[in-house]
Amino acid sequence: MIDLSKVELRQAQPEDLEEFWQLAFSDPNAGWTKLNGPYFHDDLPTKEEFINDLAPKAWLGNKEHLLITSDGKIVGSVGGHFKDGKLAKWYDMGITIYATDTWDKHIGSQALKLYITYLFNLFDFPHLGLTTWSGNPRMMHVAEKIGMKQEARIRQVRFYEGKYYDSVQYGILRDEWK
Repeated sequence: MIDLSKVELRQAQPEDLEEFWQLAFSDPNAGWTKLNGPYFHDDLPTKEEFINDLAPKAWLGNKEHLLITSDGKIVGSVGGHFKDGKLAKWYDMGITIYATDTWDKHIGSQALKLYITYLFNLFDFPHLGLTTWSGNPRMMHVAEKIGMKQEARIRQVRFYEGKYYDSVQYGILRDEWK
C-alpha cells in the first residue's frame, strides 16, 4: 500500500536526470506512451538529448515542470504551459505516472491535487485547465475525482490506431479549489 502522505512534488536536480530519463524515456513502448497523446507520434529523447538539451531547457530550474516522488522515488512528473501565449492567463497542465506498477495507487490524484494547490499559489489567476482525450479514461477519472469539471469535449478529433477519439478539457476555478 502506498502512503499518499509520502507523495511529493519537487524540482528536478542534475543528479536526477539519468534516473528520470531511464524511468520516463528509455522504453519507447512504455505503457504511458499509449495514453499521453500518442496521436502526436512524438519521439522520445535519447539519453544524450534529454540530459544535454531537453532537461536544461524544460526541467532544471523550471518552477512549472516538477517531478513526482513517492517515498522519495521518482514515479512521474507534472507540467504545463500557457495556452494564450502573451496574455499568460490560461494555463493547461498535465501529469504522467511512468511505471505501470505505480498506476491505480492514487499517486496521480494526490500529485495533481498538490500541483493545483502549488499553481494557484504560484500564479494569480482564477482558472486552471487540463486537457486529455477519451482514450485515457484514467486521466478523465482523476480529473473528475479531484473536483475538476468537464468544460469541453471536442468530438472525434484525435485519431489513434484507426479510431477517432474526443479531446476532453477539464478545469477548476480558484474559488472551487478553496
